[in-house]
Amino acid sequence: MALTHQTLTYQTLTPDFAVAPQLGPDDMQALADAGFKSVIINRPDGEAGPDQPRSDDVLRAAQAVGLQARYQPVVSGAITLADVAEFAALLRILPKPVLAYCRSGARCTNLFLAAREHGADQIQG
Repeated sequence: MALTHQTLTYQTLTPDFAVAPQLGPDDMQALADAGFKSVIINRPDGEAGPDQPRSDDVLRAAQAVGLQARYQPVVSGAITLADVAEFAALLRILPKPVLAYCRSGARCTNLFLAAREHGADQIQG
């Protein structure tokens, strides 16, 4: 189900996990206001060129509003088992609920589904 919170649009996959298209530093307060505790950035810096918000700026903004934040760049269409394992580990340790974002949210969805499928049974949802 796609939800909109102020200017923030995201899709809830489980009560503890949601995905979103590209976010920026200015979106972090809305994430916190929506009740998220953590954010994972799966879009590599520069993937969309110089106008794409940099992960360092988003990480700083997330921390400033009390969110846990991690940068895990994953190449679209080239998700590896190592990517899946790292994503699963982040989902186990980060405070919930967690929101992950990439260009459209599809990459994060695929990571989540693969993490659940590949033995990450500690992932709730």
